[in-house]
Amino acid sequence: METESHSHTNTGGHGPLSLESEPKKPAGGWRAVKYILGNESFEKLASMSLVANITLYLRTKYNMNGILLVNVVTIWFGSSNLLSIAGAIVSDAYLGRFLTLLIGTICALLGMGCMTLTASIPQLRPTECNEQSLCTQPHKLQLGFLFAALGMIAIGAGCIRPCNIAFGADQFDTTTEKGRSQLESFFNWWYFLFTVALLIALTGVVYIQTNISWTIGFAIPTACFAISVTVFLIGQHTYIYKRIQGSVFIDMAKVVAASFRKRKIKLGSDDNQHSFYDPVQDQDPEMPKPLKVKRFNCLDKAAVITDPGELDAQGTPTNSWKLCSVQQVQQLKCLVGIIPVWFSGIGCFLAMDQLSTFGVLQAIQMNRSVGNHFKIPPAWMTISSMISLSIWIYIYEGIYIPSAKKILKRRSSLTLQQRIGIGIVMSILCMVVAGVLEKRRREQAIKQGSFTSPVHILVLVPQFTLAGLTEAFAAVAIMEFVTVQMPESMRSIAGSIFFLSLSIASYLSSLIVNVLHSITGRNGKLPWLGGHDLNKNRLDYYYYIIATLGAINLIYFTFFSSNYVPSSKAIKVSEESQLENSVNQSEVRDLPSNEMMQDEERGLDSRTT
Repeated sequence: METESHSHTNTGGHGPLSLESEPKKPAGGWRAVKYILGNESFEKLASMSLVANITLYLRTKYNMNGILLVNVVTIWFGSSNLLSIAGAIVSDAYLGRFLTLLIGTICALLGMGCMTLTASIPQLRPTECNEQSLCTQPHKLQLGFLFAALGMIAIGAGCIRPCNIAFGADQFDTTTEKGRSQLESFFNWWYFLFTVALLIALTGVVYIQTNISWTIGFAIPTACFAISVTVFLIGQHTYIYKRIQGSVFIDMAKVVAASFRKRKIKLGSDDNQHSFYDPVQDQDPEMPKPLKVKRFNCLDKAAVITDPGELDAQGTPTNSWKLCSVQQVQQLKCLVGIIPVWFSGIGCFLAMDQLSTFGVLQAIQMNRSVGNHFKIPPAWMTISSMISLSIWIYIYEGIYIPSAKKILKRRSSLTLQQRIGIGIVMSILCMVVAGVLEKRRREQAIKQGSFTSPVHILVLVPQFTLAGLTEAFAAVAIMEFVTVQMPESMRSIAGSIFFLSLSIASYLSSLIVNVLHSITGRNGKLPWLGGHDLNKNRLDYYYYIIATLGAINLIYFTFFSSNYVPSSKAIKVSEESQLENSVNQSEVRDLPSNEMMQDEERGLDSRTT
């Protein structure tokens, strides 16, 4: 394994696979970013083409009933998000971002290629059937091949998500005005290309999959992944490769182990009675101290020097699992401090998660006709979520904030606490509206005696719109909260922590569905969920249960976790302190702090799920 170069001024730019001599032109900058943007655009187009329509594909081509279908989709979504933690660890501690991105894209290519085979080879899936007939279920070999394909795509997503934006940001030197300006332009272009890829995936590719051919519809994202890999490799001699510095997650495990070993140490209110291992302060007393977290003081024991023998002649720990630095301790304390609010985010994402599965199943059993020759693909309903999110961002950022600043002569915006609270309310309304609309859809279908309800699919727009507003308020605010509460050295893992909450929401959704199916199906009764026909289920009851959990989440946030959300003044002081640290410690930081990077990561990465 080759160690990556660290300096922004590096002109070599050799990647782990580069065999060329040192290029004459300097590495990094727009010369490198154009390849990264090309790779990212084709990768996003490919991945979203599958994510948007996976529920419909498994429902129509694999004849999966409600419970199996929901389990497969939610567990796959959850695993894709959970693996981003593993991807961050591998990238930071072992392979670096270039190799991690390359391996992830290749895995996704292989997985998408296998999905194309399932669509083109009839023997890899069960016999197709009509909606009303008793459908043949897939056998073990068919499921094994399908799960292997989805598994490779999940591994690819886990490698790509924590590294894609960060690797692009690595190409600019943000210690200069030019570098900061270039980085802002990079995020603008990243947002533009991401939006274009998302629109193409949700409209053109989804339409081809639904109405023309699944084989062609899957071959297109497979080709996009292949182009993505090719473009990424072509640009390898232009990239800046930062030095591998180890994973923050491993450092956290060391802090837990060290503090447990020293649990018998008594810490008083005056820390001067103990000697703490603080290499940054020891080397340069003028260097700003790490942000002090006053809670969870038991973890401070990990940095207490109990024996001079814990340090070697160079002043470094002889065993890093017994003695940790003050900075490592503060990093873990920052992470622990966000957990109460982070749990509130899981409650919001639980509501959002329902529409990617049950929302699409509702759309399948509705009138989708527009005129005599066109039917709306069920996956198109997710476009309404994207539109509502975009409209709100435009109103808030383009109209409300400039107008308030002009009238009040200062920047006025909703606080993090207000935005998260509004997002939780939106998640509750989303589930209540979804329950009411499902009841209407089901009653009309039963009244007509048909599998497909006469109620038009566009009736579902309100519930998908509310899901988009939940994301616009809660998801964006929680990502911002995670980002601003982390020290600058941990900004690269903020996205991974956010994706972990999405993962838990998916797993929790699967658990609730299976528990309800088991409980309501006792004594020979028809369960609320499961089976081939939603008309025989009580999906509306399930939506109301999720809404009730949302109400509990609102109470929890209002009376408990909101106390952990800092005020706007505290956030401003924290950002100014971290900006000072990033300037003074720019030579040892892995990722530069940049407000635009925070905004784009929190607002866009959440949409890729």
